[in-house]
Amino acid sequence: MPRVSQDHLDARRRQILDGSRVCFARYGYEGATVRRLEEATGLSRGAIFHHFRDKESLFLALAEEDAARMADVVAAQGLVQVMRDLLGGGEHPADWLGTRLEVSRRLRTDPEFRARWAERSRQLTDATRQRLLRQREAGNLRDDVDVDVLTSYLELVLEGLVSHLAMGLPADDLGPVLDLVEESVRRHRVRASLEP
Repeated sequence: MPRVSQDHLDARRRQILDGSRVCFARYGYEGATVRRLEEATGLSRGAIFHHFRDKESLFLALAEEDAARMADVVAAQGLVQVMRDLLGGGEHPADWLGTRLEVSRRLRTDPEFRARWAERSRQLTDATRQRLLRQREAGNLRDDVDVDVLTSYLELVLEGLVSHLAMGLPADDLGPVLDLVEESVRRHRVRASLEP
């Protein structure tokens, strides 16, 4: 039997992740049946589960990958940019939203998933905290509020945005809201008086 190259295995794994992401976003975790995963990926269940132990492992791999991509955006541009991406300004906003919604739902309803996810969920928080620390050192971040409090604040805004989008509420006019959130964590320099 010929040996399969690592490049081929990596490409197959990517195909599974990309197809599954669409399937989970469209049908949710419960609705993403094995048959639907096969249709979305164009592969058999044997091929899918050769790379992933089970559906939960596949979903966790997607969620981890999205968290890593979001953490990269946070490191470069901040958590508010992730929020802007979710509104449609980024590379994979619909994909991120679908995964994020399903993670949130499962955290509420599945204690085993919550325990497994807790080990993996620090990446976005850590990236946000590190970005804020760098901004504080550069003099761009307000210094009257602890960085951990600002991190929690931004994460709560993100979760609120995800809930807003999940309810199907209008998102067209949220750009100014995100501007306000961004401005609320910035340091405001006192302007020198112009009096004679």
